[in-house]
This record gives sequence, C-alpha cells and structure tokens, in this order.
Amino acid sequence: MATGSAANLLSVDSLFTTQAERDEAKRETVMDIPLAEISDFPNHPFKVRMDETMMEMADSVKQHGVLVPGLVRPKPDGGYEMVAGHRRKKASELAGKETVPCIVRELTDDEATIIMVDSNLQREQILPSEKAFAYKMKLDAMRRQQGSRTDLTSVPLGQKFGQTSREVLADQSPDSNTQIQRYIRLTSLIPDLLELVDNSVLKEKGQRQMALRPAVELSYLRKEEQESLSELIEVEDCTPSHAQAIKMRTFSEAGKLNEDVILSIMQEEKGNQIEQVKIPRERISKYFAPGTPAQTIEDTIIKALELYRRRQREQAR
Repeated sequence: MATGSAANLLSVDSLFTTQAERDEAKRETVMDIPLAEISDFPNHPFKVRMDETMMEMADSVKQHGVLVPGLVRPKPDGGYEMVAGHRRKKASELAGKETVPCIVRELTDDEATIIMVDSNLQREQILPSEKAFAYKMKLDAMRRQQGSRTDLTSVPLGQKFGQTSREVLADQSPDSNTQIQRYIRLTSLIPDLLELVDNSVLKEKGQRQMALRPAVELSYLRKEEQESLSELIEVEDCTPSHAQAIKMRTFSEAGKLNEDVILSIMQEEKGNQIEQVKIPRERISKYFAPGTPAQTIEDTIIKALELYRRRQREQAR
C-alpha cells in the first residue's frame, strides 16, 4: 500500500469547493466600516496633527471620499483596530462621514506593528519623536519574530550572513543604521526635552528648539538630571549645544552632575551666541573693488577702525 504525506491529502474544503471559490474566499475586499467600530493602534507613535494639511485632507474627503482604503485588523472582542490610515480616519470624522473604506486583514501583533511603521515612514514630514518610537517598535517586533523562528529558510537572507535586526531595519528604511540608533536613543528623553527636538522640525515661531545630536547625548542623563536641565532651559532661555551636552553626559557618568554644574555649563558662551555686527554690503561696496573677498573687506575695516581709535587717542592728549 502506497503511503503519502499529509500535505498531499485533499482537505474536506477542497473536495466540495472549486479553486475559483477558494481563491475568492482568500481575496481581500474593501469594506465601509463605521468609524465608531475602529480603535487606534495601541501606542501609535505617529501624531495626527490638526494642521493645514489635515484640513485640506478633510476637504478632499468631503468632496471625493477616501480614495485609498485604510487597513484594519479584527479585534478578538469585536470591532477593528486601525493599522494604517489614522489620518484618513480623522479626516473622515472632520468631513462628517460615518464610515471609512478599509481592507480587513488578520495580522499578529508584530505583523501589524511592522506594517503600521512602514506605512507611516512614507509621509513627507515626520517628527524625531515619531521616528524614535516607531523605529523602536518595529525593531522590537523584528527581534521577536526572529527569536520565534527555528528554521533557516524563514530567516531574511541578510541575517543568514550575520546581519543584525537593526541593519535589516536600516535596509528597509530611509535612515542609516547609525541614524536609527540615534533616533531610538530619543525614547529615553523626558517629554519636555523631546518636544524641543520636535520643534527643530516644526520650526514654530517663538518655540525653543534643540538639534538631534545634543539630544542624543542628553538621553544618557538620568531622569532627575533631565528634569533639572529642562527647568534651567526655561530660566536661561537657551538650549545646550552639542559640546555642552557631551560635557553634561561626562559629568553624569562620573556621578558629578547636579543643578549647579548644569547651570555652569549652560552659562558658558556658545559660538552661535556671540553677538555679531552685520553691515549691508551695499553700504561699503564703494570702498572696495568688485570681487574683493569678504575676509579682505573685514581685515581692512578692522585696520581702519584701529587707525581711527589711535587718532582719537592722540587728539585726546
């Protein structure tokens, strides 16, 4: 009697349905789902901002509807969880819609996390805080998936040759491995400092800003040290430079960083805080030949001022 593997046996489903019917059952369809039945993705790192772009999207939805369906997954206790399409959902609410078109797909937590991050990384403007938590969420999901695999055939090709999960993430992302590492460090910042980093992208008038590199150094400070720094930023009305942030980290690692040390470092003069006098070129152009280098102009002005001061002193004698 010939024997066959279980994989070769016909299932009950295949006995009573055609291949076309089975293909149709597997095919994903778009459904209009009530907005009230869709909850946000847990700890969704991408902010849905009520900005001009959102207002434009709401107007477009009001006139034309949602042209690209969102992606949801069914929840065990009923309803759906948004995976990709939070902004489309909000725009639909603002447009007065009761439903939003979505594709329904069964996804594990890690699968849903990876799709959620990838779909949002394509946006034009992404805040540093959004990248920070998104990259961390995706990297954690990739590592969990990698840890659950037991066969080499299911491992991504790059990782078969010793590639780390973060290197694979970098291959799939617009940022380099090193830059991703910097962004993930930002998740260790307190919210007040992280907001300053976001402001460097938003560039809202009157808001303090802090660049990425100093923020990464400050992420190594203990929480209470960051809180002290945040308070002094308010008092001094300035943010630390990269060099100052490195100095704070060095003191922190030596266990010597306190409020007085932070204040002392913050009060050091930074290169970009040195007051500069600017003279419109058209006011001095008649004194110099066309094409005279700026450095030559500056040196000549300094020499002229020195001569002027010397003559004034001679007249005062």
